[in-house]
Amino acid sequence: MTNDKSTATVPPWPFFVRPALEVLEEHDVVSTKDIVRLIEDRYLASPDARSAKLPSGMKVSAHRIGWTLSHITKAGWAVRPSKGFYTITEAGKNWLEGNRNTNLTYAEANKIFRQFWPQRKTSGEISSVDSHNLEIDLEPPAESIEKGIALLTSQAKDELLVRLRASDPSFFEKAVIKLLFAMGYGGAEKRGQQIGGSGDGGVDGVIDQDALGLEKIYVQAKRYAENNSIGSATIREFIGALAIKGVSSGVFITTSNFTESARRTADSPSHSIALIDGERLTSLMVKYKVGIQIKQMYEVVELDEEFFDDADM
Repeated sequence: MTNDKSTATVPPWPFFVRPALEVLEEHDVVSTKDIVRLIEDRYLASPDARSAKLPSGMKVSAHRIGWTLSHITKAGWAVRPSKGFYTITEAGKNWLEGNRNTNLTYAEANKIFRQFWPQRKTSGEISSVDSHNLEIDLEPPAESIEKGIALLTSQAKDELLVRLRASDPSFFEKAVIKLLFAMGYGGAEKRGQQIGGSGDGGVDGVIDQDALGLEKIYVQAKRYAENNSIGSATIREFIGALAIKGVSSGVFITTSNFTESARRTADSPSHSIALIDGERLTSLMVKYKVGIQIKQMYEVVELDEEFFDDADM
């Protein structure tokens, strides 16, 4: 997911209009990669701003600068002599000359660039661009889409955690085993089982790590409310249960969270205990599609420059 704090340190795309034109003015032809690098070097001193990424993994700065380049190209302030390269036009130089100290706002950018974008059709006729059909003073569309998806994912995780906390303990234990299978534990045969209940010896599940079952992962699953944190005493009990079985490693999963002392107890050279709290649990369930299904998929398209570079067509 996006780091909201670091993302907020990256200026919105209108800010990059002047810097982009300045870079283009200094070079006859410059690549997109170099434009991004030069702008980052001059205007993004913060490491957080330079490293901020969208949920897709794309750098926020690169995406916003790319959106800026798209706008100034449509406005005729820059042209693309070849794929991935830009050069400034006389129109771009003229605007830059009169705006050497200008940092555009969304509202100013909207007034300048909205006229260069395609206008929508209504009832078979071309309509004017207004606030009800095309607003470019918002963030880049791909950013909006990714943030929307991140919001929906967050909501799904919240709902998932609520349902898990309200589920039967046996159901929760089975869900945890299914998650570990989905993560690749237990091999292709999914060797493992739920063993929770009376006389479970302090563990709720066991998964074989090899075909003969010589190496095992023992699991403890606690379905707790949000404010009911797992403390160090509970972790010590789990460690004791593992010792009885002759092992020193296991996985403790809860729908709540762990106290700092619990984490210190688990983090000891004498044993290896993986702690998974409610936040990480639902993140893993979303990632491995356990208790989650894909509702809808979207395709984002862009122009294929190689199609137009084909001289044999």
